[in-house]
Amino acid sequence: MMEGEPFTSTLLPSGSVPPDFSITLEQKTTFVFVILLFIFLGILIVRCFRILLDPYRSMPTSTWADGLDGLEKGQFDYALA
Repeated sequence: MMEGEPFTSTLLPSGSVPPDFSITLEQKTTFVFVILLFIFLGILIVRCFRILLDPYRSMPTSTWADGLDGLEKGQFDYALA
């Protein structure tokens, strides 16, 4: 760029630039909705990675620490039949 040369954008022709760049209420609502969806997606991704890294932390201990009721070791196969 040389001195005295005006800056021109190659993306938009100079004659078609609108005078104001205000967005409508519908566009604002859509923008907020998309941002909320990205936040929700981020929360879900973090939660899934936490479950993958430590799956037993989110499980209550009563489901895996009590064992099988009334069954001894090796009798589970007979209980299914």
